[in-house]
Amino acid sequence: MSQTEAMLMTLSDVAALAQVQRPVVSMWRKRSSGSLHPFPNPVALKGRLELFDPDHIAAWLTDTGRGNNREAANDVAAFTRMPGTTADRTGENTLDTLTALLTLKAMTGNSLAQLSTEELLDAADECDPDDTFLYSEIEAGGTSITSTAAYADRLADSAYNDAAAFEHLLAGRFREGLKEYSATALTDSAVELVASAAVELAATLGGNRVFADSTRGGSDLLLGVVHAAGEAAPATFLTADDDGGSGRLARRRLRVHGVDCGQIHLDPSGEFAVQGPVVHVAQYPSPGESVMNGIQILETVEQLLLQMDDQQRAVIIAPARVLCDSPMDVGLAALRGDLLRIGRVRAIVRLPQGLLRAKPREAQALWVMGPSLADNPSAGRWTMVADVSTQDLTEDVKQDLVSDVIASMGTGAMVRAHAFRFARLMPTQQLLASKSLVPAPPHSSVGMPTGAEAALRVEELGRLLHSGASPALQVVTTHNNMANQAASIQRLMTYGTLKHIKGNRVAEADLNPQKGARALGPADLLDPHNAPHRYIGLMDLAANYPASRLTQPGDVVFCTSPRPAATVDAHGGSVVIFPAKVLRVDAADPGGLLPCVVASDINSISPTDKVWRRWRLRRVPEVQRGKLGDTLDRLQHEQEQARQRLRQLQEVATLITDGVASGSLTLIDPNTNLADPQTKGTQ
Repeated sequence: MSQTEAMLMTLSDVAALAQVQRPVVSMWRKRSSGSLHPFPNPVALKGRLELFDPDHIAAWLTDTGRGNNREAANDVAAFTRMPGTTADRTGENTLDTLTALLTLKAMTGNSLAQLSTEELLDAADECDPDDTFLYSEIEAGGTSITSTAAYADRLADSAYNDAAAFEHLLAGRFREGLKEYSATALTDSAVELVASAAVELAATLGGNRVFADSTRGGSDLLLGVVHAAGEAAPATFLTADDDGGSGRLARRRLRVHGVDCGQIHLDPSGEFAVQGPVVHVAQYPSPGESVMNGIQILETVEQLLLQMDDQQRAVIIAPARVLCDSPMDVGLAALRGDLLRIGRVRAIVRLPQGLLRAKPREAQALWVMGPSLADNPSAGRWTMVADVSTQDLTEDVKQDLVSDVIASMGTGAMVRAHAFRFARLMPTQQLLASKSLVPAPPHSSVGMPTGAEAALRVEELGRLLHSGASPALQVVTTHNNMANQAASIQRLMTYGTLKHIKGNRVAEADLNPQKGARALGPADLLDPHNAPHRYIGLMDLAANYPASRLTQPGDVVFCTSPRPAATVDAHGGSVVIFPAKVLRVDAADPGGLLPCVVASDINSISPTDKVWRRWRLRRVPEVQRGKLGDTLDRLQHEQEQARQRLRQLQEVATLITDGVASGSLTLIDPNTNLADPQTKGTQ
């Protein structure tokens, strides 16, 4: 492999190098085809993907002055694709060789381009005499190792340092299709959260900080800890002694960042032992075992739990379906319960979706483990649970969540003294009896006043709004807390008090703006007062969509995207257009549900919360359901009257403004009923 063969670019890479949008490059290519400086021709094809020589691209950008990067010629290597494959080499082997060369360059501090093959192998042997992370990879480079080393030098120069060049190559794992490395990659915010929690836990242990990752090939979390820990105090890092490709890559990655790590011996069964105060970090599945089912994940967690003592802490991240959601497998539920009974799981946190790059819709969760509560009587054991699945992991959210996690490691008195933002304590017995370990947070309105404050405000507003047709509202303060009676939609559906009905798939061409059954889709829910009404003829509906269903009075029509929104179809007979859906309260057994309250709860859901089955709905005491329904119906009628009056006022203002300004109307003094004699127009 020559250096030229190693360095290739796609049009997307050219756009990134030139700091422009991708369509701009296509426009350059088209418009320059007949000029003195035509866009360079591709030098290779990868399937249907055109590949270009980076030196040709850099020269063309320099000659034409195109783009927004005046250092394109110096930066070009950092935007090239990882070297392609040959008959006897795979993309993964190339990644291994390049990362090994960059690690060697970082450890020696010297350029590699001038070294012969024998000199490169000698340097590799000196840096890695036991062949634990780079010697074999450089030896596998064969006769092309010198040209690959020259490419590694140029890549490091373009990226400004060896570590940045290494990370550039790892970033290419997604576009190069290296599944082993891309399938488990976490977002930066997820890594920072785990790392911050680990560093804070280490601070509570005192002494020298020790961090360990016993998974096969895991390095994202440990590297995150390296950055979070800083250089204020020394730290020791331990990785598994796995000799697989991902394990060796993890050790190279830490070395290129200047971290000299020790090793944890793993038995073939997965058992290991670490002595003394240490904070474990782990992600499951890991790069070295990227395909694991729920049972396998929990069995690996069990190995970690069983070797821990009260001096050790652990933060693990894994799919929420395994760590906290309602399990689909009986064996998984039993094993998870056994692990909780060990008493070391002190905090369980459900995280938002989008933290696993390859599976953005799969929510993740944390288990934070520490001193055992096994010696406490079963009635006195507790676990901190938190649901931040609807939160963006901003800096303040991460800081407050870590603060809650650290507090969960303390004694009962310390925990009770902490002001939790996201977490709450649950008795372990109650946790074991629950299918879902992290219930969704109870419904609460932002700035919701207390009962006494609400009663006073309702009385005040009632006086302001009072008219002959609208008697004042009367409420009294009660001390019954109904928050604990809220339930998730999934649970209410299981009870039979709520029924889910899918929306109808109707072609837009079959809708009309005038007659037929009202059509309700997301647009009608998101802007119910301004969205244009749409209809569909009942004959057309029956002929073209025989399986379609109409709503019934009181049905709650809702959608999840672009944000949760809902309305109550008071009259029924409407056609709900997919992706909108229907929730129908059982009239015979409503279970405390009131359609208008259901719609209100959905409209207050966070815009990022799309998992509608986990939404929690408030239930109203049976003696209050009828009164609340009648009161809200009357208030909604008055709201509609107010909106109609507002529209009329707006129309009057527009007519007067346009008429007077154009001279077609004249305003008169209502006291004299006379107009200005010099003003022309029609009264």
